[in-house]
Amino acid sequence: MSPELSQLIFGRLSLEAIPYHEPILVATFAMVALGGLVVLALMTKFKVWGPLWRDWICSIDHKKIGIMYIVMGLIMLLRGFADAVMMRAQQAIAFGDNAGFLPPHHYDQVFTAHGVIMIFFVAMPLVTGFMNYVVPLQIGARDVAFPFLNNFSFWMTAGGAGLVMVSLFIGEFAKTGWLAYPPLSGLLQSPDVGVDYYLWSLQIAGIGTTLSGINLIATIIKMRAPGMTMMKMPVFTWTSLCTNVLIVASFPVLAATLALLTADRYLGTNFFTNDMGGNPMLYVNLIWIWGHPEVYILVLPVFGIFSEVVSTFSGKKLFGYASMVYATVVITILSYLVWLHHFFTMGSGASVNSFFGITTMIISIPTGAKIFNWLFTMYRGRIKFEVPMLWTVGFIITFAVGGMTGVLLAVPAADFVLHNSLFLIAHFHNVIIGGVVFGLFAGINFWFPKAFGYRLDAFWGKVSFWCWFIGFWVAFTPLYVLGLMGVTRRMNHFDDPSLQIWFQIAALGAGIVALGIGAFGVQLLVSYLRRDQLRDTTGDVWGARTLEWSTSSPPPDYNFAFTPIVHDNDAWTDMKQRGAKQPMTGFKAIHMPKNTAAGFIIAMLATGTGFALIWHMWLFAGLGFVATIASAIFHTFNYDRDYYIPADEVARTEHARDGNSLASAA
Repeated sequence: MSPELSQLIFGRLSLEAIPYHEPILVATFAMVALGGLVVLALMTKFKVWGPLWRDWICSIDHKKIGIMYIVMGLIMLLRGFADAVMMRAQQAIAFGDNAGFLPPHHYDQVFTAHGVIMIFFVAMPLVTGFMNYVVPLQIGARDVAFPFLNNFSFWMTAGGAGLVMVSLFIGEFAKTGWLAYPPLSGLLQSPDVGVDYYLWSLQIAGIGTTLSGINLIATIIKMRAPGMTMMKMPVFTWTSLCTNVLIVASFPVLAATLALLTADRYLGTNFFTNDMGGNPMLYVNLIWIWGHPEVYILVLPVFGIFSEVVSTFSGKKLFGYASMVYATVVITILSYLVWLHHFFTMGSGASVNSFFGITTMIISIPTGAKIFNWLFTMYRGRIKFEVPMLWTVGFIITFAVGGMTGVLLAVPAADFVLHNSLFLIAHFHNVIIGGVVFGLFAGINFWFPKAFGYRLDAFWGKVSFWCWFIGFWVAFTPLYVLGLMGVTRRMNHFDDPSLQIWFQIAALGAGIVALGIGAFGVQLLVSYLRRDQLRDTTGDVWGARTLEWSTSSPPPDYNFAFTPIVHDNDAWTDMKQRGAKQPMTGFKAIHMPKNTAAGFIIAMLATGTGFALIWHMWLFAGLGFVATIASAIFHTFNYDRDYYIPADEVARTEHARDGNSLASAA
């Protein structure tokens, strides 16, 4: 084969791209390969390939897609947390003459991958999974507005996650930090494929996220049940609506920013260079115009989860429903007016810094109002400290501290001292773990019986909570101390031996959190083995108050045999008080969209094209792009979109349900 043809086909890809000289990566690859073979053997033995393909991979049921998002997020959590443990272990031992076990180039990849994975491929899929599963049920819809688009969005997100995972074993990942600031991410400073993996994985996943946002906005605006006005929507649906407005408004900015950086690297343009008219500060502004709304994209849905949990386990309506809605909308708007507080120290001037410092302090007001509303909901309530409620109380304590340190960082003068220190790392994790992660575990425990028909084991759920709660504070309190001492973040080695004890305590905290993750795995296993004892068929598992609990657990494919009519924002409680009963006659055939493999195929072709572009395999990149477009066109004109569930089958399903369950009010 001629060198020109080889270059056209294989680009930069060669055997040297496999990091066989890195023992940690070789051992990781061996474990992953062995685990993969075991899983494949078990799946083949139990003949699950057919159902997996038909019922899950090709599914356009919002419930199954929501579950797949959550499963993917939990799997990626293991990878992202493994990176965190490696960083904590490295920093605990790398002092003086001890260089530790992670060389600088590997450590830089680890902390970049940790940030990218945790934000884009753990928190985002988990949040999107909950919105996918719960929102149509809460608004009385049979599915999202565009079911096929939902399937395609998921597989594009999964494709982006796959590219990040491939970088572990073929080539390398970016060494730039999770936001890839130029000039470090430019071609001169990073000529390898690491930044290219970053760019294409986020572009592919970002397409999925943007389309999912459009889909859920259309669902909430156009598909609500009769009587469900905007001010009768559940708070989780409200937070989902505002979240997806933020997604649709901000993710195109991310796409454009990454496209400009891609042009700098691939086409020789100079948008973000220090010469030829470029400006790296343009990148910093653009990435944070996306980046700060992204923080609220993650936290607003879990605010909705906490609202549902607090109301349910306090046995009361949510205190201050209208103020909760207004606070959510205010946060949505203000999230676009605070991005510059991420670079107070970069020379914008006192007037600009003052404006963004003030707006940052103002945005804490509606967040504080939400916390007071949750506390007032609990006041004089019949509180049941089930596992979801424990996560909620832990959140209120932890998030309040994170909010206070955030207000401190909003003071430009203080930020000049604390910027780029471990204090900032502690604050960020304080709000993301104490807010987002705690909320996601509350949601998993709260809605698991809705999805699978049985509760999660309470004992192991409490073990998981306490390990996470205690482990978090042990892990990040030392970082607050170190940050106040001026210790810089992103370092893999320190010379001052007096600092080591703080890093060792932080590593201990990470170990306790690891026990919490393990306890969650045990909780899932024990719950599955005891599912008959933990099963609930009434649908009203917790005495919940929103419409999704009016269906069986798990819900049928079509969600509702009859379209519910809503009279109150406490819909399910209102229906029970009215004595609404499920009609046992008048069933009609239900129109449903068919499953399809097209979303998976198009997304995998796009992912393959991204891999080819990363390695400059121009022939495969061109063929992949053409195949992706052709597959999308073929699907558009050749997809048989519907089928009908016969009326007698619907009737049999509804009659088979427990008599205590009220599916809907006709």
